[in-house]
Amino acid sequence: MPSLITKTKKTILLIGDIGLFYLSLYLTLLARYGYPIEPETWSRHLMPFSVVFFAWLVVFFINDFYDLKTSYNITTLFNSLIKIFIINGAVAVAIFYFFAPFIDSIKPQRVLIIDMLIAVALIFIWRRLFYKFIKSSTIANRVMIIGRNKLSEELEEQIKRRPQLGYQVTILENIPEDLNKLCLEKNIDILVSALDLKDGLVSRKIFDCLSLEIDVYNINSFYEQITNKIPVDYIEHSWFLENLAEHSKKFYEIIKRVTDFIMAVMCLIISIFLAPLIALTIKLESTGPIIFKQTRTGKNGKTFTAMKFRSMVDKAEKNGAQWAQKKDPRVTRFGSFMRKTRIDEIPQLINILKGEMSFVGPRPERPEFIEILEKEIPFYKERLLVRPGLAGWAQLNGPSYGGSKEESLEKLKYDLYYIKNRSLLLDLNILLKTIKVVFSGRGQ
Repeated sequence: MPSLITKTKKTILLIGDIGLFYLSLYLTLLARYGYPIEPETWSRHLMPFSVVFFAWLVVFFINDFYDLKTSYNITTLFNSLIKIFIINGAVAVAIFYFFAPFIDSIKPQRVLIIDMLIAVALIFIWRRLFYKFIKSSTIANRVMIIGRNKLSEELEEQIKRRPQLGYQVTILENIPEDLNKLCLEKNIDILVSALDLKDGLVSRKIFDCLSLEIDVYNINSFYEQITNKIPVDYIEHSWFLENLAEHSKKFYEIIKRVTDFIMAVMCLIISIFLAPLIALTIKLESTGPIIFKQTRTGKNGKTFTAMKFRSMVDKAEKNGAQWAQKKDPRVTRFGSFMRKTRIDEIPQLINILKGEMSFVGPRPERPEFIEILEKEIPFYKERLLVRPGLAGWAQLNGPSYGGSKEESLEKLKYDLYYIKNRSLLLDLNILLKTIKVVFSGRGQ
């Protein structure tokens, strides 16, 4: 299965990184104290640096260093490593400062600097070798797509755009007379059908290939694995019946609700010290209320009043509801800063406490826009099967705004992917990457 292949590659990448972190520490101590390294010296450094290495792996994860869909050439890899290790250096200093009372026996400043320099060099070489290896045609998984249409052509383009995934793809216009023989000749590993598998002839010919130990997928499933989104234009009602078994998510929903409540309380306590300063700045910059209230649509179509710190001029929608847009002239200067850092959404913590929203979920949309979009986009209302969220899969991966039918459709593809695959691990992934967006100032 492609998912198993991808997980194996990610695991190899992770194990390689961990091994090189400890190798860099060994080489650092060798350079610092000479050969042989005393066991006591090694043991003194092992525990604190293990904590540091764990934190570094988290930083790697947040920065998509284990996302094989992200391609790196020499320049982008080097630049990314430098930026990441600047963050890692700050994280390490913070950790050593915190653990200072427990590690008086070591002075990590020089050791840390040497270790980081060696780690950057080793990780760079390892990553270059790894990416070159997985792109090799000798180990590539050969994919054959049966049936040419718009979706199969898009899938082909997506695969070719990501050579680091290790797939080589070809498209057949129609199913051949002897599919089994062709798969043998081309050494095919994966068959992807863009044709209806309910068709007797198609299913029979593909079934005959199972003895070749070939993995078979319908095109929607394989497209999802490659792009992390659902091809909305090509699914039917049966897709929801097959993939959205809500009873299996009950335990997850309970844990998520409890976690949301606890996190919202903690964040509100912290924001008590920040809120007065935000309110004062809003008032000094422009007239109007401090809190902006707006009707949004929540789970199962139930409306609620969403609250934010006002980031636009007063009465910004006196002429009716308008889509958000880039460089929106209605947004104030401080409002732009609040949006980039997401601090305008602090009052929505109250919506989370009330159970109207979650920390992670599809963006809460306005009823006026939902009424328009559900008529133009298939299954648009199905994004209301879960609570809306402050952060979301579509917010991270989709267009910056949903200011048109095309952008809303693209975001829906990511929303449905999240709804189908939502889990505590995916939620944590989204939250960590959203934190990165906030600190990098790339929010909208």
